Amino acid sequence: METMTNPETTDNSAAPAAPNVPSRIKKPVRLRKTSPKKHAKSGKPGERKPATKKRAPRAETKGAKILDMIARAKGATLAELQKATGWQAHSVRGFLSTFSKKQRVSIDSAKNESGDRVYRVAK
Repeated sequence: METMTNPETTDNSAAPAAPNVPSRIKKPVRLRKTSPKKHAKSGKPGERKPATKKRAPRAETKGAKILDMIARAKGATLAELQKATGWQAHSVRGFLSTFSKKQRVSIDSAKNESGDRVYRVAK
């Protein structure tokens, strides 16, 4: 009995793969497009951007309450600020530190006669 062969399946003369080409070529990673405004450098290196308008916190926020209290002539103690906001002491101190740096406002801190820490805006 004679066997039939299919030339397409029995042909072993196909060229082997190139030795330095990976068997699976990965697609290049596509980076997310960003706005050119965010990353564009303006002016000379080391030059600061023009100052923007200083914005105070909204009137109904806890930050605004703190600022109103320390703007008083006698200032406000740390305990008073904690009670008004419901924050812990480290949170109040962190807010004051951040606010003074960002808004370039000088905040004085001193101890009163009873030994409590009092914060007030320097004039």
